[in-house]
Amino acid sequence: MMLEDEELYRELIRRIGEDPEREGLQKTPSRAMEALRFMTQGYSESVEEILNGAIFESDYNDLVLVRDIEFYSLCEHHLLPFFGVAHVAYVPNGRIVGLSKVARLVNMFARRLQVQERMTQQIAEAMQNAISPRGVAVLVEAQHLCMMIRGVQKQNSRMITSHITGCFREDPHRMSELMDILKASDRPTV
Repeated sequence: MMLEDEELYRELIRRIGEDPEREGLQKTPSRAMEALRFMTQGYSESVEEILNGAIFESDYNDLVLVRDIEFYSLCEHHLLPFFGVAHVAYVPNGRIVGLSKVARLVNMFARRLQVQERMTQQIAEAMQNAISPRGVAVLVEAQHLCMMIRGVQKQNSRMITSHITGCFREDPHRMSELMDILKASDRPTV
C-alpha cells in the first residue's frame, strides 16, 4: 500500500513538470504521504475514544470557556491548509468534560478534509451529545491559504463561524456574557 500511495505523489510531481528522481525530490513522495496521513488523522479517531473516562459529575452551572485552541486543517476544496483558533464554551447541566479533551475534540475534527462551517458545527454537536449541557457555543476564526495564495489572494482576511445551542441561543444575557469574556482580555491573533 505504501509504495502505491507514494507512486501517486511521484506521478503528481511528474505532471507538474518536475523529475521525481531529482535529488531533492526523491524522498518527497514518502514525506508527502506521511504528512497527509498526519494531517488527516482525525478520521481514525472518535469522540468516544477521546472523551473516554473524562466526563465528570459536577454541580457547577456557570460558563466554561476554553479559548484560543489553535488548530490546523485542510480545505476539502483545494487541499490547502486553513488555520486559526477555536473557542468552545458550554454551561454544564450536571456534567463537565476534562479540559484537554475539548482541545482534542477540536483537533480531531480539524484533522480531516474540512470546511470551517462544518467543523464548527461538528465540535458543538460533539460537546452537546457527550455531556448534554444547557448550551454550547463554538466560535472559530481562521485564515485560509486557498484564499491567500491563490484566487483573490487576500492576505489579511479571516473567516469567523459559530454554532450556538441551548441557553446561548435562548438567553441573550448568556451570549453577552460569553462575548464580553472573549473581548475582555488580549488574545493572540491568527
